[in-house]
Amino acid sequence: MIFSKHNILGKLAESENWFILNALSGNADILTPEKAREIEKGEYSDTEEYITKGYLVDETEENRKYKLAYLDFIEERDNSEIQIFFVPRYECNFACLYCYQDEYAPEKALLTEETVDAFFKYVDNEFRTRKKYVTVFGGEPLLPGEKHRSELAMIIEKASAKNIDLAIVTNGYNLIDYLDILSKGNIREIQVTLDGTKSVHDSRRYMKNKGETFDRIVEGIDESLKRGFSINLRMVTDKDNVDNLPDFASFAIERGWTGNPLFKTQIGRNYELHHCMAGNKRLFERAELYEKLYELVIKHPHILEFHKPLFSVSKFLSENGELPRPLFDSCPACKSEWAFDYTGKIYSCTATVGKAGEELGTFFPGVTAKDDIVSLWQERDVTSIPECGECSSRLLCGGGCGAVAKNRTGNILSTDCRPVKPLLEMGLSLYFNKGEQI
Repeated sequence: MIFSKHNILGKLAESENWFILNALSGNADILTPEKAREIEKGEYSDTEEYITKGYLVDETEENRKYKLAYLDFIEERDNSEIQIFFVPRYECNFACLYCYQDEYAPEKALLTEETVDAFFKYVDNEFRTRKKYVTVFGGEPLLPGEKHRSELAMIIEKASAKNIDLAIVTNGYNLIDYLDILSKGNIREIQVTLDGTKSVHDSRRYMKNKGETFDRIVEGIDESLKRGFSINLRMVTDKDNVDNLPDFASFAIERGWTGNPLFKTQIGRNYELHHCMAGNKRLFERAELYEKLYELVIKHPHILEFHKPLFSVSKFLSENGELPRPLFDSCPACKSEWAFDYTGKIYSCTATVGKAGEELGTFFPGVTAKDDIVSLWQERDVTSIPECGECSSRLLCGGGCGAVAKNRTGNILSTDCRPVKPLLEMGLSLYFNKGEQI
């Protein structure tokens, strides 16, 4: 028997206790310092238990289980629901500090009914057997004016005719003015971004004329929840606004948002996508951001009422009492996610849509495809990325984001490594009381 190559052994933050976790066997345990020292020395006083839980393995048998788990993952992924992004325009009424799309030079074309019809026809043909929903993305899809309102109404009408759910990603400024139109569709959720309380948000996400945006966005969220729409509130976080999180959480709690079952949150790390603030000192590395979140939650536990950070699989384990299935691929591009825009072009995902050179084909005026590049995206997982190799964290990391990896190295089949072990050290400590119970 050997120590499994999928074991992750770490010391819990602010605790003498340790943990051992194996994503392939699906087991995790808190260890005393003495047990951890035994394992580090290759001494196992609980050999039978370690074998039962997959910490000690026969290498041939483990390789067999790995292959079977991979086949299960592929089957589940290939039968999962597809998220299809559609961009009706790249135009936006905001001038956010960290916008990555401002480097793009999209074609000067208008969205037409013919293009929308071609989009839905393509979706029908290519994804006929798959569960799916469409997310309307941008730019900003909810711009003022009758022309923009009629365009969204057309998309909603055609999606409803095909019984396709929609989601909307918006900056939220004009959300309240669109609720009557949105009420005519099957709207799964509305994602809105707020980067903190009023003064902080308005210093980062403002109109092109520098006008403030916070109050109108809050008004739109209030009215959306009142009318029964699901709101997914996103906070884009970096060193400039992260310390506002406790006050922002208090604001959301006092507003009654966190008590509404239609309200959920996500914290998005502001990062170097394409040219976006490359090398900017305001940006967090992944582990660095979670170190800050851990620090803030310890000092301000009410944050957890607003948002519970994932800390890799720590949150999942605490809420479900078991680990998720092994993650062989964390990049949905060309597998469970595709992106399309008003010019008739097809892209792999939201991180590439609209960027020159990332086109994978067209759906209008004719259907074309760069099958060789699509195949690379579809091939990408931990079994095809050489650097993933024998990494003990690969079944929790999944190779990371393909777009970020390609942007960094020029190669789709390269890594965007996630700091799994330090995240687990913090998250398991936070959600399991420093290892006193599990």
